[in-house]
This record gives sequence, structure tokens and C-alpha cells, in this order.
Amino acid sequence: MKRMPKRFFVTLIIAVISVVAIVFYIHSSKYQHTDDAYLESHMVSVAPKVTGQIIEVYIDDNDKVKAGDLVAKIDPVDYKIRYEELDAQYEKTLLQQNVAKANLKAANSEIELAQKDLNRYKKLYEAGAVSKQTLDSQQTKYDMALARQNQAQNDIFSNAKNKVADADLKRIKSQKDMAKLNLSYTNIYAPQDGYVTNKRVEKGAYVQKGQALFTLVSEETWVVANFKESQLKDMKVGQEVEIKIDTFGNKVFKGKVDSIQKTSGAKSSLFPPENAVGSFVKIVQRIPVKIVFTEKIDTNKYQLAAGMSCVPKVKVK
Repeated sequence: MKRMPKRFFVTLIIAVISVVAIVFYIHSSKYQHTDDAYLESHMVSVAPKVTGQIIEVYIDDNDKVKAGDLVAKIDPVDYKIRYEELDAQYEKTLLQQNVAKANLKAANSEIELAQKDLNRYKKLYEAGAVSKQTLDSQQTKYDMALARQNQAQNDIFSNAKNKVADADLKRIKSQKDMAKLNLSYTNIYAPQDGYVTNKRVEKGAYVQKGQALFTLVSEETWVVANFKESQLKDMKVGQEVEIKIDTFGNKVFKGKVDSIQKTSGAKSSLFPPENAVGSFVKIVQRIPVKIVFTEKIDTNKYQLAAGMSCVPKVKVK
């Protein structure tokens, strides 16, 4: 059998390499991927709105809770006493105002009756049916009723007194409402659905207003992928994405590009880099891209967690 010339094998190898290169180029131009990506979720730090001693804790790490679930309780005794004091003070002030109004109403009725009696006795005196002494006595009753009416009107309509009374009532009402709100804050509720993490509270602990007790991580999960700026040329919102999560090996999850951040990760960081000395070294920037899952994931089989590493592959063409 005649041996094939060496040149043939060289040509064949070059041809194979060329085909592989072409296939790789077509594939690479069709997809963009990055291993600088991770899962993200909404995380809420739960903190009390009032200070006090924790008397009950109803959750533990990794527990699943629903929005509105009672998760902890602060001793309400002091807040209840404060509310009841202000409630009593408010009712007393309101009663005083009502008494003043009732006094005016009674004085108006009294002066109306005294006026009628005085008019009647004047006619009787003119007819000679009663003495001047009797008429004077009725006039005195009328004058006293008129004085009481004036006093009652002053108590209600005097600008200074009325403004002070109204201001006191509004101030006490505001304090009472705040005390009632603070009393309600002794019950601490979950602000959203999610899983308890980083629990830092135990029964009997004394906590301050705003002190973080634990963190709630939502079930909603998405991908934050940091692509090189050179990879974004053909990337658009809505493009299909294949997602591999390191934890689950070669399992491919389906997703899509949800949004592309308008600044680089470095630019939007807490301490963005600054060129203070005037020198410049070009660095390839990475742009965060939000990718959402488009398939319903069986959370019993695939327990996704914020921070898991993944590799998204975006179909750009």
C-alpha cells in the first residue's frame, strides 16, 4: 500500500484546525459568557422601632416566614402604661371642654327663661298686679343669668383660652397617638416573605431602636453577571440566557437579560477609584447585567441561595 505523502497530513491538520477555529468563532460571536457572576436576592434587615427587653422570639435561623408573621415581642408594659396615662389625660381635657360647652348651653336656656319672666313681670307691674320690689327681684335674677351667660361665653370664645384649650387637646391627642403606635411596635412582624438568616437576638436580650435582629432573604432570586465592556456590543434586554450554577454542575437553567446597569461596577462602588496623580492605565471595565430566570424552579430540588457562583451564557445573535 502506497504511503500518503507528508504534505497531505499537514494539509489535513490545517484544515481541521481551520474548521474548529471557524466553528469556535461562530459560536463565540453568537454567545457571550462570564464566570464573574453570582445569585442575588432581596435582603431586609429586621430591627425594632422601639427600645425594650425581648420577651418572646418565634423564629430561628433558616426558618421560612410570611410577610406579617409575628417574629418577636418586646415587653409592652411600660408602653401600655404610657398610653393609658395619655388616654386618661386626653379624655379629661376633652371632658373639660365639653363641660364648658354644656355650661354655655345651660346659661343660654336660663337667660331665655329669665328674659321671658322679666317681660311678663314688667307687664304685670304696669297693670298694678305686682309691686316694684317684685319687679326688681325679677330684674336681679335676669342680671345674674346674663352674667352667667357672659362668663360661659368667655370660657368658650375667649381667644386666648380657646387657643390654649385647643392646643392642649391637639398636643395630648398627638402624644396619645404616638404612644399607641409605640405600643403596637412592641410586636415585631416580618416585613416580607423569606428565610431567616444571621439571627442575632435571643429571649431576654435588651434591644435598642434600630438594632438589627436578623436578616430576611427573599425567595426571589436573580443573577448579577459582570461582563467585560467589550462583551456588551450586541447584548440587549430580553435576550435568552443559559445559566449554570456551580452547585448543580451541568444543570442548565433558562433565563433572560432583564437590564444592563448604566455604570460600571467600579464607578458605582462605595469608593470609586480616582486618578489623583494624573497617571492613567487603561483597565477593562465590567458592567453588571441583571438576568432573571424564565422557568419555574423546583426549590425542593434546587435550593438557590444568594451568593452562589454561576456562569451565564447570553445568546446575542
